[in-house]
Amino acid sequence: MIYLFCGDDSKNRHKGYEDFLKSIPVDVETFFIGKNDFDQMVVESFYSGSGLFFTKCMVIFTNIFEKEETLHFVLNKLNLMSEAKNDFVFLEGKLSKSVLDIFKKFRSEINVFELSKEKKEKYNNFLLAHDLEKRDKLNLWIHFRQAIDVDVGMEELVGVLFWKAKDMLLKKDFKKFSQIELQNFAGKLSYLLPEARKEGKDTEAVFEQFLLEVF
Repeated sequence: MIYLFCGDDSKNRHKGYEDFLKSIPVDVETFFIGKNDFDQMVVESFYSGSGLFFTKCMVIFTNIFEKEETLHFVLNKLNLMSEAKNDFVFLEGKLSKSVLDIFKKFRSEINVFELSKEKKEKYNNFLLAHDLEKRDKLNLWIHFRQAIDVDVGMEELVGVLFWKAKDMLLKKDFKKFSQIELQNFAGKLSYLLPEARKEGKDTEAVFEQFLLEVF
C-alpha cells in the first residue's frame, strides 16, 4: 500500500502524518529515509522482496521529491511499490496535479492539505540561516518560533539550516564555528526528525531543544 501526505498546509499535513504514524502497530518494522540518505538500491530492496529479519515493513520517505531525479525514479517505481508486501509512506510539500494523478493511478491513499489564500504568505526561512552564520542563538530561537507559528514545515527549516552549515563548510567560513562543530551540526540535523519520530518523541520539542543546545 502507498500513502501520501502532501500540500502547503504544513501544520495540518504534519498532524495528519503524525496521527498516521501513531496508528502503525508496534510490531511493524519502520524505516525512515530523507532526501539526504535516499539510495536507489536500498529502496529497490524494499519493493523487490521481503527482508531477512521481518515479513513486512513500512518505509517512510520525507521530502525526497525536492530532488527532481528522485521524483522521477519513484514515479517510475510506484507500480512495483503498489504490488509489494511492504507499505510506503511519502511526506511531501505541494505537488502538481500530474504527480498526484500518477499516485492515484496506483490506488494510493492520498491526503492533500491546502492552505486557504489568506494563509499562503511565505515566511523567510533564510532568517534562520543568517542567525546560524552569525551564531546568534537568541534570534535563531525567535525566528524558529515565528516560522512554526505561521506553519512552516520543520523539514523546510531543517533543509535551510543543513544547507547553510554545508555552505559554510564549503566556503571554509569558520569565524563563528569550527569545522568540527559545523560537521557535527549538519550530521545530527540530518537524522534529528526521523529519529525523534521513530522514538515517538514530540518532533517540534526535539528540534527546539537541539537549536537551544547546539551552541
